Amino acid sequence: MLRISKLTDYGIVLLARVAERPGDTCNARELAEATGLPFPAVGKVLKGLAQHGLLVSHRGAKGGYTLSRPPGEISVVEIIEALEGPIALMECSAGPGHCHQEATCRVRDPWQTIHGAIRSTLSRVTLGGLVNALPERGQHV
Repeated sequence: MLRISKLTDYGIVLLARVAERPGDTCNARELAEATGLPFPAVGKVLKGLAQHGLLVSHRGAKGGYTLSRPPGEISVVEIIEALEGPIALMECSAGPGHCHQEATCRVRDPWQTIHGAIRSTLSRVTLGGLVNALPERGQHV
């Protein structure tokens, strides 16, 4: 089964929350409270997202985080790779030289095709698309 880590899941939830508040600076404590996520994990994820250029960190009494770009310009691939590293379904998907059997592997090309399709799909999904797909608060799904 393909699955993203819990911290990456948290990262997507946190970025969606920040995206819902354009122009506002959101701090780790309020994001943890608003999302119900553990504060230590929130701080760790926010730092990672800022280090990879998806968030901008603001210092000071009213400090916190804002998105570095509009939500429609941040892809799910960028989020996943910021928190987990390169997406690779199989060792050979990470690039040439990662698998000692790649020269003789008969299923390498099909896996490369699958990897490309998944990566392409994730690159077309944006944070803005995820946020716009959310039901409005108070509305039941």
